Amino acid sequence: MSLRSFFCDHVLRPRLAKATCLVVYDLEQRYGELCQGMASDTVAVVDASASGIESREAALQTFMKLGQPRPSEPKALLIYVPARLPTTDEERANDPFSIFAVGGAVFPDGAGDEYLSLCLRAKPDHATEIRRLFDSDPSPSFELVDNIGGGVGYPVLRTILGVESARDILLALLAPSQQQLAKLKEKDAWVSEVRALLAASLGLKLATRGKTWSAIADELWRFLLFSEFVFDLPAALPANLASVPRGSEAARPLVEYLCDTLRQDTRRRQSYIERAEEIEGDLGLVEACAGIFDLGIKDTFPFEERTFLAAAVNALKDDRLDDIRDIVTRHRQSVWLGKGESQAQWQLVTAALQLVEECQSADASLADRGWSMDALLDHYGTRLREVDRLQREFEQAVGDYVSHDPVVDDVVDHARQHYAKVATKIQTLFTRHLPTAGWPPQGRLANADVFDRIVAPILAERGRRLAYILVDALRYELGVVLHRLLMDAGQADLVSAYAQVPTITPVGMASLLPGAGAGLSIARENGGIMPKLDGNPVATVPHRMGVLRARFGDRFAETTLSDFIGNKKSSVAETVDLLVLRSTEIDSLLETNPESTLGVIGQTLNSIRVAIHRLKERGFTDAVIVTDHGFYLNAHGEAGDLCARPPGSWLTIHDRALLGDGAEDAQNFALPAARVGIRGDFGMFAGPRTMAPYRRGLKYFHGGLSLQEAVVPVLTVRLKPVSQAALPVASVKLIYKNGATRVTTRLPVVDLLVESADMFSQAVDFEILLEAQNRKGDVVGEAKRSDPVDPATGTLTLKPGQREQVAIRMDMEFHGKFTLKALNPVTMAAYATLELETDYAV
Repeated sequence: MSLRSFFCDHVLRPRLAKATCLVVYDLEQRYGELCQGMASDTVAVVDASASGIESREAALQTFMKLGQPRPSEPKALLIYVPARLPTTDEERANDPFSIFAVGGAVFPDGAGDEYLSLCLRAKPDHATEIRRLFDSDPSPSFELVDNIGGGVGYPVLRTILGVESARDILLALLAPSQQQLAKLKEKDAWVSEVRALLAASLGLKLATRGKTWSAIADELWRFLLFSEFVFDLPAALPANLASVPRGSEAARPLVEYLCDTLRQDTRRRQSYIERAEEIEGDLGLVEACAGIFDLGIKDTFPFEERTFLAAAVNALKDDRLDDIRDIVTRHRQSVWLGKGESQAQWQLVTAALQLVEECQSADASLADRGWSMDALLDHYGTRLREVDRLQREFEQAVGDYVSHDPVVDDVVDHARQHYAKVATKIQTLFTRHLPTAGWPPQGRLANADVFDRIVAPILAERGRRLAYILVDALRYELGVVLHRLLMDAGQADLVSAYAQVPTITPVGMASLLPGAGAGLSIARENGGIMPKLDGNPVATVPHRMGVLRARFGDRFAETTLSDFIGNKKSSVAETVDLLVLRSTEIDSLLETNPESTLGVIGQTLNSIRVAIHRLKERGFTDAVIVTDHGFYLNAHGEAGDLCARPPGSWLTIHDRALLGDGAEDAQNFALPAARVGIRGDFGMFAGPRTMAPYRRGLKYFHGGLSLQEAVVPVLTVRLKPVSQAALPVASVKLIYKNGATRVTTRLPVVDLLVESADMFSQAVDFEILLEAQNRKGDVVGEAKRSDPVDPATGTLTLKPGQREQVAIRMDMEFHGKFTLKALNPVTMAAYATLELETDYAV
């Protein structure tokens, strides 16, 4: 390939395609003719050689037209500036074209754009000759460079591998396709050409006398990866590695190109991972480099990634957030994220970073936003609830983590301490305002009024059919997530409501019945409490459903959310205007095992989406989604994190609330029951001033009075009628290790690719739910909640042409054959399937 062609096709065009606008600075005026030759119907070229002012005006007019739909307008802009690249703020301020560089891309951009580097990249198989030429002439002409190594060369290799350039030959030798490998094994006539090619391009003189592909590939892989490792190593190379063959500086551009390509190419990535792990062990790199703390910025070998992870952990512990942010960003595309265990580690660090950042920001904001109960509640609804969301996602990442690497223990402790600090500060402010403001707060929607104020008016209108979805423990931040998920189902609105205390299921669910605002009371009964509506017990599901059945008759029906979506053939009578769907999964599973069941939250949210879709099909016009209470994740709770009860005669309710008689103390607030909206047999209500419970060991709790427990969402959705319009079609592909069928880890990583199947799909995002199912259809594995997987729903959204690596978290107890399915999360139709089988080492 000529140098001119390389510069146009591999430097200018890719950058224009990516950035739309490219500014080329060229003090030596070497590339002017080439830039002018880039002009076409789609690319406008502005040459600033003649007049800077006029050129800037022409560039500005063209820039403003970029992206306009008219076919006559250009789609990209190249600006040629025969001047030195501005490098300081002052120089950029005086340069009339720097604004275009900010909005697009610039050339040269780094050492890789130096003339010598470009020549080495254009003719990688002649690096030695090019270096020698530049030693004698610092700025040789294009023609002189192109004349190096005249002739095509390596005819046997080009023929049997089916490639042309030296770089493609090297890539094929490193990771050949099955067809290429078969050709290499047929004869050894290509071996002499390989020896010549490696010597000329990389400076590698093969030591092996073998004439097989495996022997040559082993030596080439070791030379290539070790060379990149040494190039990137800031410290001196350990003495016991000094004799390992490696490339000279002249070979560096080609070495880095080959390594980067092997890591980025999904067809070759697994070969790279396996080779790097093997070479790391053969060379004893872990032991040899044990005393080196700065290994550069590349993670050629897996042990380097672990050192970068340790550096990120140390930065987080020291609250050097800029440093950890840089490390995380740099390793976002690391090849080692192709290993599920590594992906889990980095996701945990990333989740910790996000949580710590939000905690610090929230802490700083409380001085201005916590001065009154109203201000605090508004702040929680718009900002503070994000702290709870990120803490939940972080704890989910902790629960999903299965490698048990001690390096992450400090991350977990540090992030939890930050959350505990800000949660305690918020709760202290909240309880300080509580005696004055009372509960539920005046002028705001009480949960006990939701039915009468929102549900009843809808049912009063002729022709409207409503689903009343009661979700146990759907705290406010989850309502925000669900609201986002339901935006395409119809007109979805979210408001805050304020739960009835104590925030336990019997009381909270009773408060969602008609007339609860005026008729709900709490009686003392059998050593406990009994919620009553107009004097009648409403503590159980049959009691509560009986209230609705008595009021609405054959207009009413009820079932569980899981039964409604699980039975596609289930029908709802046309007389039913009020359908109650009940879900208890979040509360019941988190009560028993919060560390490992946070994933059930995503399943519940997805179930609600599926239910909404089914409701539209069955002719329902509206849905109202409510909850009884929120919850608090107490993962940071220590053995001594316990609240002692205040003096008095108290009945303990769910370890976070007290009913009876007594007085407040330093650890507890105590208020007249009527002040917090409680009618009935109890005179006082009390609870902890902090987020501590009255019993040790609780990792998940509710029952008390805090923002997390008592601020709840109410979602109303006006459902769109079912449309018969054709939906865009996507072609989804699932690939595991280039076609492997046996899974050797409980965090296998699959490649997910979306291709548009018709012209209507080009601009459509496709949301996909990944599930591993056994032969019975039971879910035995799910996409691990980490970028790009939504932590709340477990789904990911891809555009046509986009490819992502996704870790699948397999159930620890499952072994055997399973089907990995890419599903539409609303209809649960399968986009693609992949048959796999577990083959764990232990």
